[in-house]
Amino acid sequence: MTSGGTDFADVTYDLISVQYHALKAGKHNDQYIRDAEGAGLDDVAGFFREIQEQDAARARRCHEFLRRLSGTEQGGPATR
Repeated sequence: MTSGGTDFADVTYDLISVQYHALKAGKHNDQYIRDAEGAGLDDVAGFFREIQEQDAARARRCHEFLRRLSGTEQGGPATR
């Protein structure tokens, strides 16, 4: 797979992208939870909380991988 419109695979770039989108989604989930709670839809708010937890777990996992790959060949050009 290529990353960022380049001709090389860059696992670090890919992980950073997934982490960024997970963290950004987490920020939006706060509003979704408030909207559902304001509408009295506790089950929907609970669903949004589940998504928020999954996004946070995804971001943490990316962070762990990034720490492990830092400075290695497997991390791609961004870590060299």
